[in-house]
Amino acid sequence: MPAGLLQPLPIPERIWEDISIDFVEGLPKSGGVDTVLVVVDRLSKYAHFLGLSHPFTAPTVAQLFIKEVVRLHGYPSTIVSDRDRIFLSLFWRELFRVQGTALHRSTAYHPQSDGQTEVVNKTLEGYLRCFISGKPRDWAKWLPWAEYWYNTSTHSSTKYSPFEIVYGRPPPQLVRFNAHNTAVASLEEQLIRRDALLAELKTNLERAQQQMKWYENRHRRHVEFQEGDMVYLKLQPYRQVSLARRPNEKLSPRFYGPFKVLSRVGKVAYRLELPPTTSIHNVFHISQLKKAIGSASVISSIPSHITPELVFVAEPEKLLDVRFKLPGDSNLAEVLIKWQDSPIWEATWEDFSSLALRFPDFHLEDKVSLWAGGNATAQHSSGPGLITYARNRVRAKPSSHKK
Repeated sequence: MPAGLLQPLPIPERIWEDISIDFVEGLPKSGGVDTVLVVVDRLSKYAHFLGLSHPFTAPTVAQLFIKEVVRLHGYPSTIVSDRDRIFLSLFWRELFRVQGTALHRSTAYHPQSDGQTEVVNKTLEGYLRCFISGKPRDWAKWLPWAEYWYNTSTHSSTKYSPFEIVYGRPPPQLVRFNAHNTAVASLEEQLIRRDALLAELKTNLERAQQQMKWYENRHRRHVEFQEGDMVYLKLQPYRQVSLARRPNEKLSPRFYGPFKVLSRVGKVAYRLELPPTTSIHNVFHISQLKKAIGSASVISSIPSHITPELVFVAEPEKLLDVRFKLPGDSNLAEVLIKWQDSPIWEATWEDFSSLALRFPDFHLEDKVSLWAGGNATAQHSSGPGLITYARNRVRAKPSSHKK
């Protein structure tokens, strides 16, 4: 089971002074958006759910943040976020530096250290499932109701609704619609549907909150390390999107090291002595660490191509094989590539043209020519040659073209 019980962040002193921020991604396209930016006030638990569409950048996220959050609450003193590329960008950091806002990030590769936003994200997804039952393309239409219902419901930790904490009064009650109370048929249909959805959400709300209450700590154990201990580090970096055309593919989990524990950071994070060539942050949550027992016979170094955002930016190392998707079509070539800092069993088939454009210094065309010359016997003909594929062999096949 994972190590390290979750520890709460310090309690803020004023409303909308300290906030947390995160993305809910992987949603079906609805109303032109497929992502929700979740912004939570850490004191009142008041939240905003803001729709976004991929691809988005730091300037577009900042513009939305200013429009929907700063406009209502001003700039916060601190923002807690994960290590998403948006929140690590120079634009984002400079924007809040000049405003005097301190940016605090989750420990490397452990987003649960900002557990509050994680809980809100899961609750939001539960709301959406209730709202859009059977109609996954309509969730954006009901996102404002999800936000309203979350903010007007009693929070288990404060015993008040976020609305009441922020505005100093109970939230106004929604008047339940009485059938045949309007002559406008379309309005009647809309209000009846709204009441049905809200009633369904209400019955599921308490259950969702109870599930979130025990979610993070349900299988955790208490573990501590001492300064000077040797530990293995588990990393599961994200492979960059263009590799093997499988977006957000995760590499297999691995333990690297062992590395020396330099110091304890807070209650559940540790600073490690990493090699000077490593670009990732050296503070990790305890759940990513495993104590090294005895002397290490094999030391596994952290791949040099992992960025601070834990993205595996691979470089091609060796051409292993060549194939063609369709016999007789030399324009559809694929190449089997071994990547630097990756074992041979993680080699991937890549599109020849795309790879040649992305890595011109790899000289892929020359390598394919050399590989073909060493693995094939060419049969020349007076007509145009057709290329066919056999594993570990490329040969020229005389065409049926007649002069």
